[in-house]
Amino acid sequence: MEILFFLVNSVLFGVGLAMDAFSVSLANGLNEPEMKKKRACLIAGTFAGFQILMPLVGYLLVHTVVEAFSAFQKFVPWIALLLLGFIGGKMLYEGFSHKGAKEGENEEDKVLAVSFWGLVIQGIATSIDALSVGFTIATLPLHRALIESAIIGVVTFFICLGGLALGKTFGVRLAGKATILGGFILIFIGLEIFLTGIL
Repeated sequence: MEILFFLVNSVLFGVGLAMDAFSVSLANGLNEPEMKKKRACLIAGTFAGFQILMPLVGYLLVHTVVEAFSAFQKFVPWIALLLLGFIGGKMLYEGFSHKGAKEGENEEDKVLAVSFWGLVIQGIATSIDALSVGFTIATLPLHRALIESAIIGVVTFFICLGGLALGKTFGVRLAGKATILGGFILIFIGLEIFLTGIL
């Protein structure tokens, strides 16, 4: 019974923590409607990797420098806002500037895929709140903390694949407006994390 509770709790943690990553995946799917499966797995895997890493970092911080970590917590909403606001603003700029692209330009050339470092920034921004999970799992032995983090990562991976697939579907229909919509979504997520964190 205790193991079942632990597993259900881990899955629920994963679903809750993956919502921001899902929304960003949706924006990435909108931005890249022709995205291949390999790239979709890379993006979902990046978000999942950060969702595994952050609770473990929080866990280790609680067991080492808990006071410093507590002081850092108040900056989390600001960091998420800045990171997602930057990427969202960049997507808006690129989306609006490409609206005036020449008619003869290849549609493929207009696709502005998120770069590797952009993806890393998205991963950090959407998982930084998972640091606080380190507090809730701090009483667990290390092997259980590892299992819980792994479950969170697996749940995130599949939820993000769903977000990418959904975004790709709508991205095909929205064509050139997809990048602009994706930028607005990222900025909205950043504001949501910020307001939730400070209220």
